[in-house]
Amino acid sequence: MADNKIYITARELSDMLGVSMGYAYKIIRKLNKELDKDGFIVIAGKVPKGYFEKRWFGYNAKEA
Repeated sequence: MADNKIYITARELSDMLGVSMGYAYKIIRKLNKELDKDGFIVIAGKVPKGYFEKRWFGYNAKEA
């Protein structure tokens, strides 16, 4: 995964977490639903890299 990309795709998420594509899409839908509820614009099938890191790991790697 390139460091300069803002979004993580389902394929990248699937590879990173070792889960199926279906489950990766499920995670992305959940995160995008949270973002949409907070008023952010979302892209189906992708999630912002920073938001994923914050929700999955509990912090942003740049802050560590």
